[in-house]
Amino acid sequence: MKKISDSTISRLSRYYRTLGRLIEQRVQTVSSDEIAEIDGVTSAQVRKDLSFFGTFGKRGLGYNTVDLKNNIGNILGLFKKWNVVLIGAGNIGRALVDYGEFKKQGFLIKLLLDSDPEKIGMKIHDIEIQAFSEASQLIKKNKIQIAIVAVPAYVAQDVVDELISTGIKAILNFAPLSLKVPKDVVIKNENMSIELEALSYHLTNKL
Repeated sequence: MKKISDSTISRLSRYYRTLGRLIEQRVQTVSSDEIAEIDGVTSAQVRKDLSFFGTFGKRGLGYNTVDLKNNIGNILGLFKKWNVVLIGAGNIGRALVDYGEFKKQGFLIKLLLDSDPEKIGMKIHDIEIQAFSEASQLIKKNKIQIAIVAVPAYVAQDVVDELISTGIKAILNFAPLSLKVPKDVVIKNENMSIELEALSYHLTNKL
């Protein structure tokens, strides 16, 4: 399979959500032009993104919204169940546990780990906070496939190194720095400060 860019995958996620909203509005068919207008891209880009994965829709008739949403969901692996470990039971960690959309999309937070002795044994939505020192055993026992890291920057690399040693190959990082991982590990960085700085740049330069 061709290597697909991160930007293409990101746009597929946007199309998926757009189709979900259209289905809620009882829209049965949609054109690439309409998807493009909603998501702020060109219709050529929509067709190119979809073409990496096959042929969808019919020329002149557009796409069936339910069929296309299901196809994109399959491409993104959203109809599978993924066991997730969340490292860090601070404010960000608690907010992530509270976020109900994860479960709806098949991302099941099975473990919540922290190194603070005062937090060990507490529960967030019936998920008991357990010791990060037991990570290796717990991750293997619960067949964890994805890790979310929400820890302070100064310990983030050590945490990620430990996760990788247990066999984790997919990591979502909320720590505000870039982390080093082997080539066979996929890491995505979610840094709200960087996004706000980008908004600040655009506002400043428009002024």
